[in-house]
Order: sequence, then structure tokens, then C-alpha cells
Amino acid sequence: MDSRASLTVHTERRFASGFTVSPALETPVSPGSILVLFGPSAAGKTTILRQIAGLDRPDRGRVQLGDEVWCDVERDLWQPPQIRRVGVVFQEPMLFPHLTVSRNVTYGVRPQVRRRDGTSGSDPFEEIETILNTADLRNRFPRELSGGEAQRVALARALAPRPRLLLMDEPFAALDAPTRVRLRRDVRALLRRTGTPAVLVTHDRTEALAMGDTVAVVIGGRIRQLGSISEVFSHPADVDVAASLGVEAVLPARITAAADGLLTLSVNGVELHVAQREPMPPGIEVYACIRAEDVTLELRSPAHASARNHLSARVTAIASEGPIERVSLDCGFVLDALITRRSREELQLVAGAAVTAAIKATSVHLVARYA
Repeated sequence: MDSRASLTVHTERRFASGFTVSPALETPVSPGSILVLFGPSAAGKTTILRQIAGLDRPDRGRVQLGDEVWCDVERDLWQPPQIRRVGVVFQEPMLFPHLTVSRNVTYGVRPQVRRRDGTSGSDPFEEIETILNTADLRNRFPRELSGGEAQRVALARALAPRPRLLLMDEPFAALDAPTRVRLRRDVRALLRRTGTPAVLVTHDRTEALAMGDTVAVVIGGRIRQLGSISEVFSHPADVDVAASLGVEAVLPARITAAADGLLTLSVNGVELHVAQREPMPPGIEVYACIRAEDVTLELRSPAHASARNHLSARVTAIASEGPIERVSLDCGFVLDALITRRSREELQLVAGAAVTAAIKATSVHLVARYA
């Protein structure tokens, strides 16, 4: 597939309940990248995914990948799922119970699979089995697998035919937390290794941050915002998007040091100290998430305080949210603080005022950015 290919979904699907899913999506899908369809339950994310897969026909509109039109209702064009060459993974593994793992994974694979470099290979599964750790499961049946093992096999089966696009609908939701974290990391690595672009449906913000390159926020059957992870999470387009995202600063950062239970981050050249909750070595890329409620404003840094971070900042804007004031700051990066109207009056805050933004090391949540 052309590395510059775009995925286009301009469709409409009307349900008997009166709910309509009408996405207007056009975005590049480069090799190894992940587009996240993010939003609350019953927002229409799965319907959009099923239309891309060819499992659901829209009432009107068009689905296209690159120059290839998969669906155009007005022109009566329709490509079935097998012609689209997409892999699909659902929340439940949906393995064939009467087949071994090996036969599940190879189901539907042609005898010779053309590799991405143009050469033919008789065994296309080496990378998949190595990264997803399924080689030792080959002779087992689905009933003998744990939930995490079964989902690894489902992912291996979806990727074995070298699909043009991998579609995942909440594939990690039913797994326990440690298994979920490991499998997210492994899938991210495998997609990069094989150059397979993917679309991931999730309502889990941590999952979107950890795995996504681009995010489309789906609310009420429509795509309300589309952009990079850091752009969308840090600058929601409106109050509905902000509420869906759980608005907070989401800052691309790099860990520069680790000592005494503290991690030191570089955020756009500004140093930030964070409590170390799990092993994260220096050098890795992360997102630093800071809620506006956890930012305290001071006119000067106190000599003794529990907050580890005291950042010089300038007020760029103040907006009223009922009895609460949202103060936007420039700390070398964009940050918001929520304070009461009385606190604003006592601090005599106005746009352009110099303040100190105080943040406890325990108030910064880190999400690893899987490479």
C-alpha cells in the first residue's frame, strides 16, 4: 500500500431507534501507524469500524483506501471483506473451537504470501509468533488457552495474511491489567515491524494515549475532532469533546533521569519531576498528563512546600466556568489551572500576570509512548 494512502469514510447509517452514524473521516494511514476511534459507549465507533471492514453496509456514502473504492452507495459499488484484505479482531477472540492454534492462525492464508519487500516466503509467521509469543501454543485448542493467549492467537490470525489494514474493536478490554499492558506493547511493536496500519476502537483514554498516532473523537455518531494524540487531548475542539476526553494537559516528554523514586522529564525543554510508579528507564518517550485541578497558582515559590514542581508561568487567558475560573498558562508549554473566583481576586490575576504553577510529583500521570 502507498505510504501516503488516505482512509476515507464519508457515510451515513440510520438505525430504527432514530440514531444515525454519519462520520466524515479522511486521514493518512501510514505503515505501522494506529488511528484511534475514541469516544463513549454507543457513540458509533464500532459501526464505523464495521463499515471499513465491509461487515456493515451504509445507507449512503463512500468508503475508500487510497485509490481503491471499497463502497460507494450512489454508484452501487461494493467490495466484500475478503477483497478489501483487512484483518479484524474483536473484544472476544472468536477462534474456531475445533481447530488447533496453528490451524486457526493459518486459516485463510494463501500457500505463498508476498512479503512487503516483494519476495515470497513460505512461512510468513515467524515475526508474528516471535513478538506475540504464540509458537509454544501451536498444538493447543482454544479451550486450553487463557484469555490473553486466545487474544494473541486472534491477533496472529488477523495479521498472518498480511492485511492492508488491521481493524481492532476493543481487543484488550476483557483482559486483566498486566496482560493488557503487555499485549498493547507487543501489538504496537508488531505493527511497526510489519508496516501494517491499524484502526483501533477504544473508550479507554490510557489505551488511546499509549497506542495511537492519530485520534478521531466520535460523539453522537459523528467525528467531532481529528488530529494527533497530543493535539486533540491538549486542545479539545469544544466542551463535549473535552468532557469525552477528560480534559487535561497531555504533554509529549522524554525521561532524562531516574533516582530516589523520582523521574526527571524534559517537556519542551522544561524540567519536571514525577513520582516513579513503575520502572521507566531514561531515554524513553512518554506523555505527561496533568489535570487542571492539580495545578496550584502562587505569586512566588514558598520556601517549604510539598509540591515538587514550581514552574515560572505567565497567564495567557482566564475563562469563567460558573463559580470556577480556568486560568491558561504558558510555562514553556501550555497548562491550565482551575481556581475559585475568590482566589483569582485575591491573587489579582489578569492576562499577562507572572505566577508560579505548583504541581506535586504524585499528581503527574505518565503513559509510555510505545515505539
